[in-house]
Amino acid sequence: MATVRTFLSRRDWLKRASLAAAAAAAPAWSQPGKPAASVRSAVIAQLVDFSDSQQDVSKDFLIGSRAAWQDINARGGIRGRQVGHLALETDGTPASVRAALAEAMNNSACIALSGSVGDQLASQIAGLSAQMGLSMAHAAPWLQNSTFEVDQQTFPVFAARQEQIGHALKNLAAMGTTTLGAVYASQREHAAYHLEVERIAAGMKLQLKSFQSAGDLRLLGQKLTPDTPAILLFVGGTPELAQFTQGLEKQTRQRYIVALADVNLQTLMQMGAARNTPVIATQPVPMVTASLPVVRQYRDTLARLFDEPPTAHSLAGFIAARYTFEVLNQVDGPLTRQSALAGFQRRANLDIGGFQVSYNAGRRSSAFVTQSMMASDGRLIG
Repeated sequence: MATVRTFLSRRDWLKRASLAAAAAAAPAWSQPGKPAASVRSAVIAQLVDFSDSQQDVSKDFLIGSRAAWQDINARGGIRGRQVGHLALETDGTPASVRAALAEAMNNSACIALSGSVGDQLASQIAGLSAQMGLSMAHAAPWLQNSTFEVDQQTFPVFAARQEQIGHALKNLAAMGTTTLGAVYASQREHAAYHLEVERIAAGMKLQLKSFQSAGDLRLLGQKLTPDTPAILLFVGGTPELAQFTQGLEKQTRQRYIVALADVNLQTLMQMGAARNTPVIATQPVPMVTASLPVVRQYRDTLARLFDEPPTAHSLAGFIAARYTFEVLNQVDGPLTRQSALAGFQRRANLDIGGFQVSYNAGRRSSAFVTQSMMASDGRLIG
């Protein structure tokens, strides 16, 4: 239990430090819960889940979005109108999400939602939008759920969980793998994701063995038997994965862990993850070291505005804001909720500085995935 308290306290510290840095650099209308500062501003609302299981992803994603909107405003905003970036923090509960969504809808200057994060929050917003008949664009959410039926208000630009798993496993296919282990960090993850993971495994013709933590992930790692699959898909956050690898440290059999986009390998190393188990983490964005124009712009902007290292999650937040800007900047006539929604519903192909957005028949963007690996010697590869 002491390890859990250490991880959560680190998360709280990261949250406070990152939000303090963002607040110091952000204009007045970019503060959480503040209305637009000018009648000429067009407000973009971003709902963010700061529950314990999502803080690592959310704080970076929010920093990236804030950096992008500040850069956009410095360059003239949207057709001369400044953008009010309204960050609405939630604790991930349905009541909290409903309240934040209501605040955005009741703000007459708010024309769109952009970059909602994390995955379960993004799914909740999409579901509420359909149930309540909300007529507002929900652009570039951190929506990992591959089974979600995308409606006419939701516009995902990041690859879903199915593409992430497929990308990671294809590079391990040479091992002749026919069985995959799925490790769920808690009952919550199991309830939310097990049906989707089972469907994906069946589609890949893999036999699936599932494991669910009862609260101590180190103990779960220690209890694995020799016939446990060599490749384990981990469904959970960074601190939980760090705990699990510490349990695996006592195992003699070599295993590979496939983690999805909600895991940050740099943070994983800082949290004391065992380094004798290779961890492969997928991300639906380019590598932060890539030479693409959008990545160079992201790194330059982040370095100018925030004392934060580049990460895949803040790059995703940056891309989410840039995509939202590009669509809104092409809207003809007055910029309103209705015209903004119509602009997104055209689902035009866009090149966001080398990051391609091209919707398919399922109303999802192209399945772009990269991956990094924490090798057994502690090096980050990729």
